Amino acid sequence: MLKIDTYTLKGIILVAFLAITAIYISTITFIKNLGFSPLVIGIVLGIIYANTISTQIPKKWNSGIVFSSKKILRFAIVLYGFRLTFQEIINVGGDGFLVSLIMLSSTMIIGSYVGVKLFKMDKDTSILTASGASVCGAAAVLATEPVLRASEYKTAIAVSMVVLFGTISMFLYPILYETIIKDATGFLHMTPREFGIYIGSSVHEVAQVVAIPASIPNSNDSMAHSAVIVKMTRVILIAPMLIILSLILSIKNSSSNKVKVVVPWFAIYFILVITFNSFHILPIYLVEIINKIDTFLLTMAMSALGMTTVFSKFKDIGLNAFYTALVIFFWLIFGGFIITKIIT
Repeated sequence: MLKIDTYTLKGIILVAFLAITAIYISTITFIKNLGFSPLVIGIVLGIIYANTISTQIPKKWNSGIVFSSKKILRFAIVLYGFRLTFQEIINVGGDGFLVSLIMLSSTMIIGSYVGVKLFKMDKDTSILTASGASVCGAAAVLATEPVLRASEYKTAIAVSMVVLFGTISMFLYPILYETIIKDATGFLHMTPREFGIYIGSSVHEVAQVVAIPASIPNSNDSMAHSAVIVKMTRVILIAPMLIILSLILSIKNSSSNKVKVVVPWFAIYFILVITFNSFHILPIYLVEIINKIDTFLLTMAMSALGMTTVFSKFKDIGLNAFYTALVIFFWLIFGGFIITKIIT
């Protein structure tokens, strides 16, 4: 049975307070229109805490912050499965699924390679940055961190890159559609459904994918529907991605012929929850409650992550993380467009 002492409990309560504050801020109209999720706001509040008043809080409370960024995180990732069903993958069609698979795989490989080989960044930060762009932004970075056992500040760096370029995408994609793609002829033209697949396969955060079609004047339902479903397909693919990543890391880190594979069990449970949710056994209102609880838990994990992120740790990274994320961003925009056009 899990035992939590008084100091750990106080740390958890402190994290929960920041998470509640983040969720409240996310409901403010201006913030909501910008597409900033509670997760992003949570890490910002956490970083502010870490670099201002953290020295005034008893160090013994840190165990509660670590508990939130590790244990609560894994549980929240498992519950994330209640947002998805396998029927959604089928509904988007084979072309949408194939675009998702190619973009996730290629972005993960390109981002990891560029970060380590081209910009000489450490492996963990490179992979975390690539995973956030490949799958579903901040939540994917959080899900990848336990597999790598990476330091919290590296995770925070990856999240900050996801937030930066994901936010740029929110403003860039509607402009691209209205000024170039909608009225173009030939290869540059995309139907609303094709553009929706393009959005869903190349934009970082789920909230940003939802916001982009909504910000395009007179966009039809096929664009929004395709964008969200393709994005959800990428989210589902995070489980096999983590298992493959764990296997690769285990082989590379093995010093003998005997390879020890560290299975990310929370990814397996994530798939099981999706399978269960696909049968629609629970009533819709109950699933919605679970999803709200999950959002709160994810926000707690993100807030806790920010609470361990001190700016002095960033000095060794320099601009390499930015350059890596920039290369990934260009691949998502141009590579995503070309792959979407070829396959659809």
